[in-house]
Amino acid sequence: MSTELRRLRNYIDGEFRDAADGGTTEVVNPATGEAYATAPLSREADVDAAMAAAAAAFPAWRDQTPAERQKALLKIADAFEERAEELIAAEVENTGKPIGLTRSEEIPPMVDQIRFFAGAARMLEGRSAGEYMEGLTSIVRREPIGVCAQVAPWNYPMMMAVWKFAPALAAGNTVVLKPSDTTPASTVLIADIIGGIVPKGVFNVVCGDRDTGRAMVEHPTPAMASITGSVRAGMSVAESASKDLKRVHLELGGKAPVVVFEDTDIAKAVEDISVAGFFNAGQDCTAATRVLVQESIHDEFVTALAKAAAETKTGRPDDEDVLYGPLNNPNQLKQVSGFIERLPAHAKVETGGKQVGDKGYFYAPTVVSGLKQDDEIIQNEVFGPVITVQSFTDEAQAVEWANGVDFALASSVWTKDHSRAMRLSKNLDFGCVWINTHIPLVAEMPHGGFKKSGYGKDLSGYGFEDYTRIKHVMTSLDA
Repeated sequence: MSTELRRLRNYIDGEFRDAADGGTTEVVNPATGEAYATAPLSREADVDAAMAAAAAAFPAWRDQTPAERQKALLKIADAFEERAEELIAAEVENTGKPIGLTRSEEIPPMVDQIRFFAGAARMLEGRSAGEYMEGLTSIVRREPIGVCAQVAPWNYPMMMAVWKFAPALAAGNTVVLKPSDTTPASTVLIADIIGGIVPKGVFNVVCGDRDTGRAMVEHPTPAMASITGSVRAGMSVAESASKDLKRVHLELGGKAPVVVFEDTDIAKAVEDISVAGFFNAGQDCTAATRVLVQESIHDEFVTALAKAAAETKTGRPDDEDVLYGPLNNPNQLKQVSGFIERLPAHAKVETGGKQVGDKGYFYAPTVVSGLKQDDEIIQNEVFGPVITVQSFTDEAQAVEWANGVDFALASSVWTKDHSRAMRLSKNLDFGCVWINTHIPLVAEMPHGGFKKSGYGKDLSGYGFEDYTRIKHVMTSLDA
């Protein structure tokens, strides 16, 4: 007996629509491996329609006062709270995440982040007016950029949608947002929520695949392209956007070093690092997955970390004892498994290293030791529940190895020595350095990296400013 699949639809110019040519893709629940919905496979005609709607809506939205845009965003935040259980259900079906953790760890920060940007809408201050040339007064204006083409990833579909639309709308831009082809359900629900609050055309959702995203970035209408995704995808977006000089905002991969010194409280560090490494199945660009431990405590640390990993549970969304759910899709399961299968002979799998169950895409919490700096699993992002451990001799080597990858998004230092912590916070080449913790984020602080982790900031006033442009106005005092 076959089950009818739910039909998801694009949201364009204030209404839900199928793809213009009727194309669809199946959407699979990664906890079961079974399809539960279809989503539009949007192509150029759909992208054209969404861009036209966003462009038509832009002048009026831009010209609303900051107070009016703030009011709209505060209503959106309230609606997220009111419809939280719907959002949780959609996200869990999208991703297979634990229900309880989605409720406690995603809804509150999302609502807080929307409210933060609602406040930021009223803080677009320029420098004070001044006479820098005799007889002339200069004024600096901050203005919205225009239409923003935004592409969100599959690891945090709801939250990354918030990180995209909230600053853009607060600044007065209009949005065309594409969710990942594997996780469109919660974004379509977000469109239903926002669509009842903002004017039509201000917020649009176009579902589809990689070609859909490419069509959005290459479209002549957007003034800015923003993507959270892989390095490969970011490089492709930057190349495409360069053809007509669009502004680009890229939050890409990570390979966060976790530098643990011998004076660390091992039990506390292991507890926190294991959670920060395995949360969301390690599918987080800031995950604590590359641990460097001072050699004097290396063996003790590895033993404790392997024990913590073995006690960490993965399983179905309704299981209250699990820390994380499945990997997002079969390709991601294959990627994670491949890293373990290709490990060099000198590496040791302390625990895990295998798929769990025969239904869905679950992978065991895994710890790998005995690794060298140039090993594939050290240099490349696994994006799975795998923590690697290396042994270092001194602070100089720790910094060298920590910085010795192409990524530069996040890092952490574990030590009781304040001076050492301050030195490493200066010398680690990463957009964020946590000290004796790993992974907390707040709306007021910027999130973004260097090198192949991309450029531009999410969250904070810095992230808000990324969605604005600066104009100099000069007027004669003699006219």
